Amino acid sequence: MLEGCQGKPRTPTLHEKICPQCGNVIELFSIDTQVACDHCGFVAYNDTLSCVQWCEYARKCVGDEMYEKMMEIAAQQKKQAEEERERKRVQKNAS
Repeated sequence: MLEGCQGKPRTPTLHEKICPQCGNVIELFSIDTQVACDHCGFVAYNDTLSCVQWCEYARKCVGDEMYEKMMEIAAQQKKQAEEERERKRVQKNAS
């Protein structure tokens, strides 16, 4: 039997993203919720929030403050994705 949360990383990991605004590399640690691009200021979000979005014990596991931050970011990402889908739909229909 496994002990503790298996979704929680033992050591923070580093992920690199390419800034969609300027092409600069953005370094994002697994424990970061968001990081601004050093070059242009674009805010990149951690899109690998994992179990916090679905686990019933997430609030107890990560604490109230982190839980609220992560859920807010998830809501922002969902809204951005919906807006992007709508923008593409409008563009497609205009063609």
